[in-house]
Amino acid sequence: MKTQTKRKIELFTAGCTVCDPVVEMVKAMACSSCDVIIYNIAESCNTKDCLKKVKSYSINTVPAIAVNGKLLSCCLHNGISVEELKSAGIGKLA
Repeated sequence: MKTQTKRKIELFTAGCTVCDPVVEMVKAMACSSCDVIIYNIAESCNTKDCLKKVKSYSINTVPAIAVNGKLLSCCLHNGISVEELKSAGIGKLA
């Protein structure tokens, strides 16, 4: 008999109106093979484990989702950068 392995889903949220629909979507899609862990970085991400995960996954924006230890490609945002702000004209006189 084959043992079923759980899929580890780690969801990083800030508990905001942008993140909440994603949290609900993941919860609704999760099946019995899914182990969903939600990290609210605005409230409870002060544990070493949570902070370590945010850094190891290079999470710069939320919501972000990792499955089985790998950040999903849809969550690979680079975050805000000085270069992008400059290229958008921020800091330059009109």
